[in-house]
Amino acid sequence: MKTILIVEDIELNIDLLVQLLEDDYRLLVARDGAQGVALTEQHQPDLVLMDISLPIMDGYEATRLIRKTFPALPIIGLSAHAMQGDTEKAIAAGCNDYLTKPVDDVLLLQKLAQYLG
Repeated sequence: MKTILIVEDIELNIDLLVQLLEDDYRLLVARDGAQGVALTEQHQPDLVLMDISLPIMDGYEATRLIRKTFPALPIIGLSAHAMQGDTEKAIAAGCNDYLTKPVDDVLLLQKLAQYLG
């Protein structure tokens, strides 16, 4: 079973992602960017769902740090920010993809299939 790390600080968003994914994936949850980096190093998940606006360390910095050790790890940025340039900023930080919140369940599942096979 593939492992997905959810890096998210809003409990409702965590609950929604867990309900959607728990039957098909092993899930880990980090509630800030620093914890996300640590859990990635400890557990080496198959994919990371990275919120951008996080306490302690934002998703951009966490992604950059993860990229140094895991250059091929798929990271999908998640954010409520949908302004022009937000996607490009996430990609520049190292995200493979970027989805806006609220996350479209069908689109997320398509992206997971794309990156996880």
